[in-house]
Order: sequence, then C-alpha cells, then structure tokens
Amino acid sequence: MTELEEYNRRHLPAVHRKELDILCAIHDICSRHGIDYWLDGGTCLGAVRHKGFIPWDDDIDIAMRTEDIARFAEAARKELPEGLFLQTQETDPLCRLPMIKVRDKDSFVVEYGDDFSRPYCKGLFVDIFPMHAYPTVSRGFCKRVCRGYCRANGILRQQHVYSWRAAAELLWFGGKRAYYYIMWKAANMLSSHDTYFGNRICDNGYGIMHRTDSIFPVKPISFEGKEFYGPADPDAYLKDLYRNYMELPPEDKRKGHAVFFIESLSDKRL
Repeated sequence: MTELEEYNRRHLPAVHRKELDILCAIHDICSRHGIDYWLDGGTCLGAVRHKGFIPWDDDIDIAMRTEDIARFAEAARKELPEGLFLQTQETDPLCRLPMIKVRDKDSFVVEYGDDFSRPYCKGLFVDIFPMHAYPTVSRGFCKRVCRGYCRANGILRQQHVYSWRAAAELLWFGGKRAYYYIMWKAANMLSSHDTYFGNRICDNGYGIMHRTDSIFPVKPISFEGKEFYGPADPDAYLKDLYRNYMELPPEDKRKGHAVFFIESLSDKRL
C-alpha cells in the first residue's frame, strides 16, 4: 500500500461522517418540501449489502426526478446549513461537468479529471442525478444508444490540441453524437413513457434503465443507522445496476473514486 493509499484509508471514516452530514441536510430539505429522492448506485448498494457505506467507497449518490430538481435547487439555496453549497453550472459556472452536487466548503477532494486551471468548488460532496421517464424501448436499444452517445460525448468534451486529426475527430464524433441523439429523440417521440425510468442520456454511459415500479413509490431505507429513502424494490433496482450485487468484488477492485481528500481545511491538526 502506498503512502497516499494509507492516508486515504485512515481519513476515510471522517470523510464518511462529513458526507453523511450533507445527506442529512438534503433529506431534511426534501422532507420539508415533499420532494422524492432515493439512494442510487453504490450508496443504495451499500445500504442493502453493508447497511451503510461500502467500506472502500468515498462518495454518496442520490437521484431525483428531473422535474423536482428546480424545486430542490430553489429550496437548497435558501435552506442549506452554513458551509454547504449547491453546485450547478448556474451557481458555479466554471465547474468541470454539468453535474448537480451539494458541496462542503470546509474540505477538499481531488477527483480523476479535475481541472486545476478552474477555481470551482472542490469540497466533499453528494452527487444528485436527475432521472426521468424513458421511452418504452428494448434494453438492447437503450444500451446501444446511450453508450454510443456517451462515448462520443466524452471524447468531444476532452481538451483538444488544434490539428487536422483533432478536426477530423470532432467531425466524426460530433456526427456520431448527433446520430445517437436523433435516435433517442425519435424513440421518445414514438413511444410511451410509462414503463421505464433512467438517468439523462449524457449521464448513462452503461445504458441502464429501471422499471418505474422498481423506484416508485420510494420507501424508507436504513443507511449508517439513519433513515433515508431508497427505491421501492431495491433488489430489482440493484440487479439492473450490478446483476449479482451481493457478491463482493476482488480485493484489487475495492477502491474509491477520489485521488486524495482533506476532510477539514480548518482542522489545524492535519
């Protein structure tokens, strides 16, 4: 184990406590305003398999209906406790990705791909993923279109050096992104939207969609000894994401997402 890995391992419990505090603040706002949210991804998996954080995980993911995001953002700007910050492209225009996060200002995290030429807030956070009704299409179609769109979009979002090759890549992958987007728009226009739910196409690189009745109505779920909200059928939801989700990954795959973190910038003992 490297010195950095050992440092991260020792400080992970403090990171978990701070992220849990952020989640509690989000839960309180949603409860006051009748906004549905549910634990998503590895956080939902942790709640079911570990009754809390996956031991090596270092972030929290939740999801909300797309149409509830604006309501949450309006309430959060007024009601988040001091020291927390709602990060969107409107509140922090220099942020690297069009993600919605609630950040802690008194901490610091380095993620893969962070851009240190931009002074956006880099505190510990909870990710909020907007989800919406999907067209009634096959899972194979969804995977093909979402994966194709996200791969092309990821290449186009990278920083490019001006060259003939870069120009050709922009044209090729720009065309591919447009092609998959048109396919997705056509499916939305021609299909009903009462069976499936999922992330925005730009956030759905694995092409995953959930049955709507596996999410709603959301129901209480225990996480780190506290009650939050999870999907209606966590088993079906997690099988969509991970298949055999109760099986632990190999030890060499038990790693978090962050490169480095400082859980408290004001703590002089660090």
